[in-house]
Amino acid sequence: MRSISILLFLVLTVSLHSCYKGKSVDLIVHNADIHIMDDAEHTAEAMAIKDGKIIEVGPDRQIMNKYDAKEEMDAEGRSIYPGFTDCHGHLLSYAEQKLTVDLTGCRSMDELLLRVEKYQSRYHRKFISGRGWDQSLWANDSFPDNKKLNALFPNTPVCLSRIDGHAVLVNEACLKHVGITSQSKIEGGIIILNKYNECTGLLIDRAMDPVLSMVPEFPKKELIEAMKEIEGELYQYGITGVHEAGIEFADIAFFKDLIDKHDFRLNLYAMLLPSRENIAFARKNGIYSYKNLLIRSFKVMADGALGSRGAFLKKPYADQHGHYGVLTTPVSEMKKIASICEETGYQMNTHAIGDSTNAILLDLYARIFEVNKDHRWRIEHAQVIDPEDFSLFAKNGVFPSVQPVHAVSDQRWAEQRLGRKRMLGAYAYRTLMNQYGMLAIGTDFPVESIDPFLTIHAAVNRKNAEGIPGSGFYKNEQITLSECLKGMTSWAAFASFQENQLGTLEKGKDATFTILERPISANPDYEPNFSMLTMIKGKVVYTAE
Repeated sequence: MRSISILLFLVLTVSLHSCYKGKSVDLIVHNADIHIMDDAEHTAEAMAIKDGKIIEVGPDRQIMNKYDAKEEMDAEGRSIYPGFTDCHGHLLSYAEQKLTVDLTGCRSMDELLLRVEKYQSRYHRKFISGRGWDQSLWANDSFPDNKKLNALFPNTPVCLSRIDGHAVLVNEACLKHVGITSQSKIEGGIIILNKYNECTGLLIDRAMDPVLSMVPEFPKKELIEAMKEIEGELYQYGITGVHEAGIEFADIAFFKDLIDKHDFRLNLYAMLLPSRENIAFARKNGIYSYKNLLIRSFKVMADGALGSRGAFLKKPYADQHGHYGVLTTPVSEMKKIASICEETGYQMNTHAIGDSTNAILLDLYARIFEVNKDHRWRIEHAQVIDPEDFSLFAKNGVFPSVQPVHAVSDQRWAEQRLGRKRMLGAYAYRTLMNQYGMLAIGTDFPVESIDPFLTIHAAVNRKNAEGIPGSGFYKNEQITLSECLKGMTSWAAFASFQENQLGTLEKGKDATFTILERPISANPDYEPNFSMLTMIKGKVVYTAE
C-alpha cells in the first residue's frame, strides 16, 4: 500500500500487508535519514516501533519486509534524530516570565519603564514583577538605579530581574516591604549602595532572596496554561526533554498534576533545590520516577553570574577594582549537600561560573570519585576555569554541563569583566570536551532562547544569529557538529542516567524522535530549522500541520 506521509500522519489508516510479512508492530517509519546517534554514528533508512519502543532499525527493504505494521510513515527522505534534550533549563521560571513584564531586548532604561507602565495599566498588580533587562544592551551600560522607578511607582512594590536571574532592580516601596536598608547584611549576597551610602535598588544573588520570597504566586491555572504553551514551543524545535535546573518541594506535586491532568508528556529530569523538605523527600523516596518525571539530583547555587559580577573569581574583576564576586553557598554547606547526595544516590549538580568557584567544586567532587567512579556529578556552566584546573575534570570524573549560547551572548563584555589573560579559560568548550570526553549541552532558558539550532550555531561557529563576531568568539574553543548533537541526545541521556531509555534510536529504547524540516549542517551562517513531526514513546505530540 501507499505509506502515510508525515503531513498526513494524523489520519489513521490501516495498512494492507503482504503475506510474507511476519512480526506485528504498531508503526514503520521508512524512506528516512535516521541518525541513530550511537558512538559509531550509524545511520539507517527505517525503523519499526511497537508499544512506544524501537523494535529494530535498518535498511528500508529489511524493515518493510520483516514487519507487519498497523501504520506506515513515509519520512520523504528527511532527517530523523533522537528527541533533543535541553540539559539546563528553567520551565517554571519561563512560565512565570510569560506572566510578568517581559523586559528582554530593552534598549534603554526608558524603554524598560515604558514596558512596566504598559503592563501595570493592563493588569493592575499589587506587586509588579518582570524579567529580562540587560544593561549591556544600553548606550550607558552601567547598572541602573531605582530613582525613576520610585517616581513612577511610589507605593507599589516593583521587582525586575536581570536576564541572568542573578540580580534584581527593586523600587523603594519594595525595599521597605521586605525591610532591606543600607545597613542590611545578607550572606552570599550584595546590596549595591551609591556614593551617599544609599540603596540603589540593585540586589545581587542571595540579597534577592527576601524580595523573591515576597513575590506573589500566580494562579495555578495561568501557570498551567503557560507551561502548556512552552511545551508546544519545545516540541516545534524537536525538544522532547528538559533537565529542570532547580525545583522546590511544592513543584513536585505541580509537575505530577501537570502530567496526570494536562497531558504533559515532556521528559523531565528535575534537580531538587536543597531545602529541608526536598532533602527529606530524597531520603524517603531515593531515586524517584513518576511517569515522565525523574528525580535523582540536587541543584546547588555556588556563586552568581558574570554579567552581574556575582561570579566568584580567584582575582578581582578587571572592571571593578578589589571586587571578587561572591560565594553564594558556604563551602561547609556544599560539603553537607555532597554527603546527602552520596547517601541518597543523587547527583550533585552545582552552578559554578567563576574560576574560584569551579576550583572549589573540583576539589570537593574529588572525594566522591574515590568511592564512586561513575557518580556523574555535574558542574553547571563551568564558565571560567583556571587553565591549571582543567585536568581535574577528567581526574575527578566531573561532568561539564554547558550552554554554548552564553559565549556569544556574553562576548560583548566578557573580556571587559575578566581581562584578556583570564579569557583563555573562559567558555572553553573544546578544552572541556577534550578533558572529560563528553558535554551536557543546554540553553539556560529563559536566560537564552530555547532554539537548539542557535545552540548548534554558537557551539560550532562561535557566533550569534547575526553572525557576530565575524571571525568567531575565541574560535579555537569550538566543538564539532557531531559533538554538539551528542551533547543534546546521547550524552544528555548519560548525564541524567537515562542512557538505557533515551538518547539514541536503538533497539529497545523509547521511540522518541524528531523529523526535521531540513538537514542539520555546520553552515557558517545561522539557519533556522524546525520539527515537521515530534514523537514521544511512539505517540505524536507535535506536527507542523
